[in-house]
Formats: sequence, C-alpha cells, structure tokens
Amino acid sequence: MKFFHTADWHLGKLIQNVYMTEDQQYILEQFMRDIETERPDAVVIAGDLYDRAVPPTDAVGLLDRTLQRIVLELATPVIAISGNHDSPSRLNFGSGLMKAAGLHMAGEFDPSSGPVVLRDAYGPVHFHLVPFADPAAVRLALRDETIRTYDGAMAAIAERIRGAMDPAARHVLVGHAFVTPRGEAEPNTSDSERPLSIGGTEHVSAGHFRGFHYTALGHLHQAHFVGSETVRYAGSPLKYSISEERHQKGYLIVELDGEGGASVEKRVLVPRRDMRTVTGYIEEIERQTPSEDYIYVRLLDEQAVLSPMERVRSVFPNAMHVERELAMQQVAASAEEGTAPGGKAGMDMLTLFRAFYLEAKGGEASEETERLFLAALRDIENEEDERHVAGTADDDGVRAV
Repeated sequence: MKFFHTADWHLGKLIQNVYMTEDQQYILEQFMRDIETERPDAVVIAGDLYDRAVPPTDAVGLLDRTLQRIVLELATPVIAISGNHDSPSRLNFGSGLMKAAGLHMAGEFDPSSGPVVLRDAYGPVHFHLVPFADPAAVRLALRDETIRTYDGAMAAIAERIRGAMDPAARHVLVGHAFVTPRGEAEPNTSDSERPLSIGGTEHVSAGHFRGFHYTALGHLHQAHFVGSETVRYAGSPLKYSISEERHQKGYLIVELDGEGGASVEKRVLVPRRDMRTVTGYIEEIERQTPSEDYIYVRLLDEQAVLSPMERVRSVFPNAMHVERELAMQQVAASAEEGTAPGGKAGMDMLTLFRAFYLEAKGGEASEETERLFLAALRDIENEEDERHVAGTADDDGVRAV
C-alpha cells in the first residue's frame, strides 16, 4: 500500500502581516499533481490543517477545494486528524457523512471509534487516528485518573489500540504530538511551532509506538524520524518562519509491503517564493539582483540607516523584516545583563528601549522620550502590583492572577 504522509499545512497562516494563502495554494497544486501522477492509495494529513481555530474565509475555501479535488475528482481517500492549531469540533462536523465519500476526518478524540480500514492485494491496513487532545481530555475520555501528562496520555492511547489490534492486519498510527526518542526535550523545533505546554510536560516518548508498522506524525515542521525510521514527521509543506530557512519542505511517500515493512521517500515541493536571510551593508544589498522571495535582512552597517525597509524593498519587494546586526547584539547583551544578580530592571529596560528606538527611528532617543518611557513603565508596574493584590487568593485559596 502506498500513501502520502503530509502535515502542518497551517492554512490561513499570517507571517509579518502577510497572508500565505496564495503560496499555500501554489504548493498544494503541486501536491495534487503528484497525487494524480503517483496514484497513492491514500493521503494522510497529521494535523494542523488550519493555523487557527477560527480560520479566515480564504483558508476554509482553499481546504474545501483541495479536499474536493483529492477525494472526489482524484478518488483518493484522505485520512486526517486535528492538530493543536485546529478547532476539533469544527473539523469533526459532518465527519460521519463524509466517510462514505472517502474523507476520514477525526477532529475530536473518541476512544470508541475504530480504525479506518483500507485494503490492498495483501489484505487490510488499519489507520488508527489520534487527534490532538490535552491530557485532561484524554483522562476524561478514558476514565483514567493517572493520566497527567502528554506522555502519559499517548501511552494510555497506544496501549488501548494495541490491545484491540487485528494481528492479521498492518497498522499505521496517525498522531499530532511533540515526540522525542525518550520523551525528553530536543532542539528539533522552529519558531512557528506553538508550544503544547510549559515546563517540558508536552514531550512524548517514541517508545509508545512499538507494534505499529508506521507512525505518521505532525506538529514539528522539519521532516525527520524519531528513534525508529518508521516513526516520522513529514514536516510542513512551506517555511513558516526564518528559523526554518534551511529546511527542505515537502512530504513523504510511504509504501507498506505485505509483511508491514515500510519504505519511505522524501519528495520536495518547490515554493512560489523562498524564505531566506540576506546579510550585508545597505549599499551592497541595493545592488543585488531583485527577487520576489520573502527576505529577512541583517544590516552590517554600524551607523543608523535612514528608511531601511523602503530601501530594501526597492530590491526585495516582499522583504519581511530588517534588523541591524549591531543593534541586535546590543539587545542580546542588555538581556544578559538584565539576568545578572543585582541588576536594576528599570535600567535594563531603558537600555533595551534605547536599542529598539535606535533601530526603529534611526537616531538616539531624547531625554524627554526616555523620561516618558520610564514613566509609562512605572505605570505598568503599578497596575500589575494592584492586580496582584486584588487577586491574591479566592475562596478556594487559588491565586486569581
């Protein structure tokens, strides 16, 4: 059986006030052409179809047209789950009606739902859909009070699935989670991935997926395998932050043989516009070859540059961000000083403000401007203190702020 593994479409994504819908449509058209050429038995989407729970109208229309093309016109089943960016109830609506057409959408976690069963010449392949759900939701659904973390939730879900597995079938788990080899933190993330929790409790051990012939994951935007070559992230089809600059975006083609052995091929998609960094002095940048790419500029000029974004956009009209390397070094140094014992928070904030003002305005802040900033900072601190006092504790002894 051959299926395409993709994830993290993030339709409706907004980057630096630029909606990526046209770029997403461009990349999905490539994806659909590959479906038409390769004729997979299914397409698996491992969560984060949308970028937010209430997506913009254009994003809803794009998903509708894409699924209609894949499921109805290309007659290819789609197996999809919700991710942490999606609204589970929105994606779940009408899922029962759509199954007959070949769209299998799991928006909400439901332990009573069985696998999606597809067949090839060797027999059945069971796709077990595990949409994103926080530990409290899984604890309630499974009636297991011991579930307190994402790792514990996935362990309980996987164990429940294994207990009901048909030994004659091949099994694929589709999930959306932050999976690491041993359930510990690792640096394989990007700035566009929303944290699932605070303090490391979001991590899930790859060991929970033993017994599955392949695990199709979503959430992390770089394609890679975790612990085993059959536990894989497809990554996002587009770059969604400059931290993903070096990623090779695309999807995975997975083939299961009659014994359940999985072979995986990475297929690269070519974006309408690349996202990349350009570093140099402003006069050098102005002499570069014009490009429509999404550009993040790092200026090496030591002196302030007048109207830097306007000058950059004369060459790179889709430039998203301009920063001065020297100013960023000053901000970083100020941040480090702010963490030193005995540091004065007000002075640290003033140093950061001066660096920001220099970067934004191209000149030094006046004494009057600095005085106004410090006065505003004091007002904010006083308001926070008042809210803290007002919400010290409620009747149950739980802090309200």
